[in-house]
Amino acid sequence: MTNDVKAIGQRMYQAFNARDIVAAETIFSADFVSHPLGTTGVESITKAWTGLHTMFPDAQVIVEDMLIDGDRAAVRTTWHGIPAGAAEQPPPTMMEIFRVQDGRIAEVWGVSTLNRPDR
Repeated sequence: MTNDVKAIGQRMYQAFNARDIVAAETIFSADFVSHPLGTTGVESITKAWTGLHTMFPDAQVIVEDMLIDGDRAAVRTTWHGIPAGAAEQPPPTMMEIFRVQDGRIAEVWGVSTLNRPDR
């Protein structure tokens, strides 16, 4: 299971970075739940990704750490291609935990520094 969870996680970030919105249909379960966004369904992801790509056309998510435990992964990422509020600020970071069921991401929890007022 560990390799499956890692592979689907890597696929999710690769699809985001490649602007491959269609891939979301094969990455997320039909009843996917995003706890941070308070949304459900694959269309919630495609809408969020499209909005982020529109707002930040150069955005890339780089996986710094991915720890797997059973059907879950904890991931620390950094955002690149996001304008910084101050020249010396580090890139925004994101921490996510996602759960995989039947080879697809079924749930995600997370926090990000992307929406901080000083950005």
